[in-house]
Amino acid sequence: MSIGKKIAKKVAEHTPDPLKEKVIDKAKEKFADDMRDHVEEGVHSKVNDASEKLQKAKEENAENVHSKAENAKEKVQDVLLSVREKLGNAKEAGEEFQEKMSDSDQKKTKVKGVGSLKGVNDIKSSLDIKSSTEIKRSENIKSSKDIKRITS
Repeated sequence: MSIGKKIAKKVAEHTPDPLKEKVIDKAKEKFADDMRDHVEEGVHSKVNDASEKLQKAKEENAENVHSKAENAKEKVQDVLLSVREKLGNAKEAGEEFQEKMSDSDQKKTKVKGVGSLKGVNDIKSSLDIKSSTEIKRSENIKSSKDIKRITS
């Protein structure tokens, strides 16, 4: 038996008969109101506790999210800087390669095009070759005495 029922019985025992029913009804109403208030306070208390826990968890999650976002941001920045350096190195290597290629192109003799190749008509035949009698001998070579000088 609950405390409210015990109190209602005690009150009913000491109340005169004509008022007994009204007093019992009033006691029941008072007990019901008190119980409702008690339950309501308990529910409010639990709701407040749950709300505080939820707020605390929300704040912790926000801190975790911000710290993880900051870490991710730093990692992305590091990767981007690394990629930037690698691209810079690749660009420099490409420029050096291009310079070497252009230098070597300038040093090499140019490849003859189709127009600069000799045709069949340009090739000497056996008739165009000098004979042994036409070749100059050592007596025919001019010496320094034979060279004309410019006189003033």
